[in-house]
Amino acid sequence: MELAFSGEVWFWRGPAPYHFVTVPDEQSAAIEAASASVTYGWGMIPVAVRIGDTDWRTSLWPKDGRYVVPLRVAARRAEGIEVGDRVDVRLTVDV
Repeated sequence: MELAFSGEVWFWRGPAPYHFVTVPDEQSAAIEAASASVTYGWGMIPVAVRIGDTDWRTSLWPKDGRYVVPLRVAARRAEGIEVGDRVDVRLTVDV
């Protein structure tokens, strides 16, 4: 399953602070529909992510009825991504 969307980068200040982009409702619903066959537990969904020219593998996290994409430091640095930036995200979910 290939999905594309734009979203704003936000920062979570928890015990393990991290940058994220929230997957919009429509794409989150599509992921949720396929989640039973792809999750490895706790609602986590393994994906390949592409922003700009940077690719990496990670897992989507469920949050407030949608999913969030964690942004690795290396990817943010390579693409010059900061909090509040709007980024174009491509996700590949293996179903």
